[in-house]
Amino acid sequence: MHAWNQPILDSLIARSARLPHALLIHGPRGVGKAALAERIAHSLLCEGTGKKPCLACDACRWFLAGNHPDFRRVESEAVAKVPPPADSDEEAPTSKRATKQPSIEIKVDQVRELANFLYVRSHRGGVRLALVHPAEDMNENAANALLKGLEEPPAGAMFILVSHRPAQLLPTIRSRCVAVPVPIPAREAALQWLAAQGIKDAERWLAYAGGAPVRAVDYAADAPALSSLIKAPAPVEVREGLERLAEALQKIALDRALCAFGLPPKYQTGASAVAPEKAREWLAFARRMGEDRLLCRHPLNPRLFSAAMVNAMPSAGRQAAGSGASSG
Repeated sequence: MHAWNQPILDSLIARSARLPHALLIHGPRGVGKAALAERIAHSLLCEGTGKKPCLACDACRWFLAGNHPDFRRVESEAVAKVPPPADSDEEAPTSKRATKQPSIEIKVDQVRELANFLYVRSHRGGVRLALVHPAEDMNENAANALLKGLEEPPAGAMFILVSHRPAQLLPTIRSRCVAVPVPIPAREAALQWLAAQGIKDAERWLAYAGGAPVRAVDYAADAPALSSLIKAPAPVEVREGLERLAEALQKIALDRALCAFGLPPKYQTGASAVAPEKAREWLAFARRMGEDRLLCRHPLNPRLFSAAMVNAMPSAGRQAAGSGASSG
């Protein structure tokens, strides 16, 4: 777990005997929410006498090995980085199975399987924990199935939901959880942690990540390709590149709008002087890219959709992108 989230963990563990049946850990992507949720679960399952996991008891060993009998983690195939299930038709061509993409949704069957876990006695006589990450990945049926468990929680069971965008959750789910906000850490603490990870150009990628250090590590790992994308946005061929393009365009637009208002850019996308009268145009484009980011997971034609995003840039932005591409 990351040091900047230690006070949140200490506060929760201090009242572990009075914790609610459901926590909603929410905040920006890349601030360590999943790691915090795992440490909460680990601390509650530990059979040692201290406030921190003892790392010596059977429960700790099982948890660290990923097979604690009283803990379940619910994620989509894409987040869990597991291959999609094989095609049920044994005679289906191998090429068809190989091209199937991992699901980006948490499905209803995954949530229903929790009933077989939550509504039985604990193996160790303690709490039974289900971690859902990120909760907004649940499709409609899965969300409704989880809601039933939240409305009538079984004795001794606890849900920990992690969310990057809690507004996308059903209001009835949010209302049945105690919210635990996880803020952006202090810049100095984030830079110190990034330096310990050996991240090059840490200040730039921390800025591009909006101050979220875990996200900054991901950006720094893909620095050459991301730098090219920021310099010269261009249509993409695959669905996996859509959201990254929409995000880059949105941050470029926000930086240029800030410059038009006479303010320093936030995301270090290379914005320079922008005419003040262009501020509203760039803000409108940034708003559109925010909406398009939400559509990027839908089954769209990636080339057509990404071309529409790039072509929607204000004219000065398209000219800059063209010159950047030609100079490269």
